[in-house]
Amino acid sequence: MKLNLLAAASGLALSAFLVAAPANGQGRVDANGNPTNESTPAEKAETAAINNQVQQNNAAADAQAQAQQQQYQNQLQQNQAAQQSYQNAKANYANEIANYDAIRERYARERAAYVRGVWPARYARLMIVNAETVIGERVQLITGARVGTVIDVDLNASQRVSALLVRLDNDKLVWIDSGDVRYHRADGVVMTSLDRRDLYHMADQRL
Repeated sequence: MKLNLLAAASGLALSAFLVAAPANGQGRVDANGNPTNESTPAEKAETAAINNQVQQNNAAADAQAQAQQQQYQNQLQQNQAAQQSYQNAKANYANEIANYDAIRERYARERAAYVRGVWPARYARLMIVNAETVIGERVQLITGARVGTVIDVDLNASQRVSALLVRLDNDKLVWIDSGDVRYHRADGVVMTSLDRRDLYHMADQRL
């Protein structure tokens, strides 16, 4: 009896499954009730919206990447231009230094060739020590003739006087090296061993 009840129950369940299976297995059907895999208009619209968003995202990413690449190229070109400008300036500076050194050497040779007079005994060792004391003093030749006035001084790294800037009486300016001048403080006289003509020639020279 028990076996018959089980068999009957199993048959009923199987029948129920067979009845339900076609409905569950049938899936989506068309207007005629036939099975179909075609998307609904709503699904198509959603898929189109997703595809459109993906395309927009890709386009935005491409545009950003292109902009970043262009910015990099611009920066690279600016850096290259700056580097080239630096190299050109460096080369020009080296040329200017070489030219300046060459002119300075010629200038020094010309000055060294000037004839110097013999210092009077009382002036021979009187080198200029205090720069401030000579500014405004008159400059005279060994012969005693006045030629100009000290208006400024140049100091070396040790803060000692290396040259005097003199305004000559013809209103020209000339730098006189400290080795070519002596200062007698008691007399208030700045003396140079250079000749007047050489001083005028030096005033016309430019480095």
